[in-house]
Amino acid sequence: MGSRDDDGQNAEGQGYAADINSIREAQARIAPYVHKTPILSSTSINAIAGKQLFFKCECFQKAGAFKIRGASNSIFALDDIQAAKGVVTHSSGNHAAAVALAAKLRGIPAYIVIPENAPACKVENVNRYGGQVIWSDVTMESRESTAKKVQEETGAILIHPFNDKYTIRVQYALNFWSKSLRSTQ
Repeated sequence: MGSRDDDGQNAEGQGYAADINSIREAQARIAPYVHKTPILSSTSINAIAGKQLFFKCECFQKAGAFKIRGASNSIFALDDIQAAKGVVTHSSGNHAAAVALAAKLRGIPAYIVIPENAPACKVENVNRYGGQVIWSDVTMESRESTAKKVQEETGAILIHPFNDKYTIRVQYALNFWSKSLRSTQ
């Protein structure tokens, strides 16, 4: 486990969210917790497109989506003191489930703010992974203010659904790895 700086959940105003060293650290940090998903090509689709296409099959990933990569990196970057109070996020979909699963793997609480119009299957995923569902109105303002309230009440660390340098690093890593793999095929 690492240690996130207190402003680690916000990628704004911090220069680049990723450099090659942080990408390598992210890859190593998440390796035990995620699948290496295949990159496939289709002769039929290639013929239709008139070029060779590659598909990164993240549907085979734990939690069913690439979001587990960013959630795992964010959560396993926390030191034990930071992690002890748990994590909080707001999401109506795959990020919610990914944070719940990564927190379960880390053995810490996950407070998941979900808008009242979220699909039932997404809520079921969060519940299945042990996340504590907290309902909000459907607006982004409501999601964010509810998450902030949970954070203030619990001391949980915010794992932002998209503006988090630890999540961004993993997306760079995924893209970097995918590109390097394609160039060797």
